[in-house]
Amino acid sequence: MAGDTEPSNTIKLLHLLFLSTSWGMQIWVTFVAGFVMSRHLPRHTFSSIQRQLFPYYFHISSTCAFLNLALFAMSHPSERLAQEHATQIIVFLVCIAASVLNTQCFGEVTSAIVAELQLVERSHGLGQEVGRVASEPSRRLYASDPRYRQLAQSFTLYHALSSLCNLCCIVCNGLSLYHLAAQLPAL
Repeated sequence: MAGDTEPSNTIKLLHLLFLSTSWGMQIWVTFVAGFVMSRHLPRHTFSSIQRQLFPYYFHISSTCAFLNLALFAMSHPSERLAQEHATQIIVFLVCIAASVLNTQCFGEVTSAIVAELQLVERSHGLGQEVGRVASEPSRRLYASDPRYRQLAQSFTLYHALSSLCNLCCIVCNGLSLYHLAAQLPAL
């Protein structure tokens, strides 16, 4: 049975559930689904799927990060939080910040830019190519259409910022998993 300073098994289970859900989802979306879809689907189909899935992905990630911090803070006395677990609290806070930035800013802006890019590409008969390699017609459009070029550059910037936030969350959750593994007396 849990002591006064030890979290209950329910709290431990919830913490593991939220952390593993977030970690597994991040690994799958980032390193499996994205690569597979980008290589096997027409570009517009791939980006349309991502525009529909990413808001859920970002919200679930943010919720899990917040709940992990709340459960961790609730189950440790404040005097121990300040000393022994400060690093873990910082990791959770960074994960929340990166998740919320993706949810509220970078993800939304990136999706809006992709929708505009698709409209321009469709008007030129582009977007049904499979894979990420730019076709010659896409390169010509980039060179000749300043609006398209501006959208493509904005997409690159916001996609990079969103990817950076996502990788930050993956690292934070990896550090949290490492912290938990270090606390296990045995498997």
